[in-house]
Amino acid sequence: MTTKTATAGSRARDGRTTREAILAAATRLIHVHGYNQTALDDVLRESGVGKGNFYYHFKSKEDLGYAILDQVVASFLERTLAPCFSDPAGRPLAQIRCFLDRVLETQRERNCVGGCPLGNLAAELSDVHEGFRTRLAQVFAAWRERLTEALREARRRGEVGDDCRPEAVADFLVASLEGAILLTKVTKDIAVMEQCVGEIKRYLSLYEPRT
Repeated sequence: MTTKTATAGSRARDGRTTREAILAAATRLIHVHGYNQTALDDVLRESGVGKGNFYYHFKSKEDLGYAILDQVVASFLERTLAPCFSDPAGRPLAQIRCFLDRVLETQRERNCVGGCPLGNLAAELSDVHEGFRTRLAQVFAAWRERLTEALREARRRGEVGDDCRPEAVADFLVASLEGAILLTKVTKDIAVMEQCVGEIKRYLSLYEPRT
């Protein structure tokens, strides 16, 4: 048995390895080319998995799309959003600034390539696929709600004034970040993201009481 055959056999015996290989390959391709422009044959070629194994794990390309979306959402919530808000005793504005810094660092690590996976999928699919739109709307709602809760707590503690409207400010922060990531993707210049994050922080500081 050749090494290549042995590897393929190992993948076939280890369902988790095969499934993860498909997800990883499809995520890379879709992140750059988009969902509609990524063909199933591209995923199979990139992952080294045959059609039989693919259909053992996923019913269709749409089923694969949902699995990728779930994975992207979990990664965003667990690795980017949650760590900055894990301490209930933490200062809310500091937590929000921590989150902004993590988003900036993610774009720096990616060398401004790919943009925001959630934003990309939302722009491509929200008007043409109701199932994906609903799933994406849920994660954006969770993102906005987490920021809203932090801003409400900041107002309760007196970190921001009563003129701060948590829901409206949270919407503005999400929209501003998505726009900043898009500009960074287009310009391929991390300085654009750095400047935008700096301006968002300055905007937040306008709500802080003057001493």
